[in-house]
Amino acid sequence: MAKQKKEPSNNIASNKKARFDFFIEEDFEAGMALEGWEVKSMRAGRVQLKESYVNIHQGELYLYGAHITPLSTASTHKPANPVRPRKLLMKRYEINRLIGQVERAGYTLAPLNLYWARGRAKLKIGLAKGKKQHDKRATIKDRDWKRDQQRILKGG
Repeated sequence: MAKQKKEPSNNIASNKKARFDFFIEEDFEAGMALEGWEVKSMRAGRVQLKESYVNIHQGELYLYGAHITPLSTASTHKPANPVRPRKLLMKRYEINRLIGQVERAGYTLAPLNLYWARGRAKLKIGLAKGKKQHDKRATIKDRDWKRDQQRILKGG
């Protein structure tokens, strides 16, 4: 029996727009370097990945634009920056491979999903190519057709 890939349980936030704007070729799991107040806010579900992106800076991967709203009860001694860049933790060979794909092959890195795995916050990153406008229209058309199919099957 083949080993099935385990789907992430305990979903915190997902970036639905990334799958609409990009063709996702491959996905990777990365840890995140977080502060205590950020973990508390994530447990409360106060995270938004909609406008976020992954970028390379000095051979490291960083998550930019992810908004983690601080709780009023946490972090009273230190001012919280909700959109600070967060370092992503991956193995060096994976980072080097991603850097090569982004710099040479014209791919981009898109954050797809933020979830809990074994008590730690993990970010699923997609190696992605951008969609053209006509590709986006085709995606909308397919989605509408699938919705209509479900409606027909329920009604009939």
